[in-house]
Amino acid sequence: MRFSVITIFPDLIRNFLNYGLLEKAIRSGLVDVDVYDLREFSRNKHRKVDDRPLGGGPGMVLMPDPLFRAVEFIRTRQPGRVILFSAAGRVLEQEKIKSLAHAEHLILICGRYEGVDQRVIDNLVDEEISLGEYVLMGGEIAAEALLESVSRMIPGVIGNPESVRGDSFYHEDQVAFPQYTQPRFYRDWAVPELLLSGNHKQIEQWRLKNRKKRRKENEKNS
Repeated sequence: MRFSVITIFPDLIRNFLNYGLLEKAIRSGLVDVDVYDLREFSRNKHRKVDDRPLGGGPGMVLMPDPLFRAVEFIRTRQPGRVILFSAAGRVLEQEKIKSLAHAEHLILICGRYEGVDQRVIDNLVDEEISLGEYVLMGGEIAAEALLESVSRMIPGVIGNPESVRGDSFYHEDQVAFPQYTQPRFYRDWAVPELLLSGNHKQIEQWRLKNRKKRRKENEKNS
């Protein structure tokens, strides 16, 4: 699977790619990630990609021409679905991640400043995605979240497929159950005896019960 990331801070993305399972997936050829500096597609001698909003208002807006030129260049290499990270977008959830994992090529636009020219959204972008109802300084962190979460769904990236199917939210309303490791006793806290019993049926029932309990407790304490 290929990702193409368009950003004005390419090193933010490139550095992220050098660690963990995502780096291994890239080295093994399971995932390809191309990072494009939006400023390289500016026709301005100062590599300008933003301008003041028409009609007035604070901040700056990414201009259409560099973004169109970047996406059109990338599409000459391989067609792909264009995603813009935006506070106005659909909140990213696991079902969407599972769907995106079937794509051959995703083109990710990292917004900045006050946003992008609406003509980009209307005529170039296939969908807008948000990480949640809060505002980041730019789309790079959102792009990294999508890169990692979608790559996790690609067969071979995670060694044990059961780890993926057991992920929080892989199935509707599925959240992580409590996990324990050695030692059995740490300070005044003990591991639940059932987990040491070897009775896998009862352990699965315990885990199912405590998935729901943990979610309810976190919602109550929020």
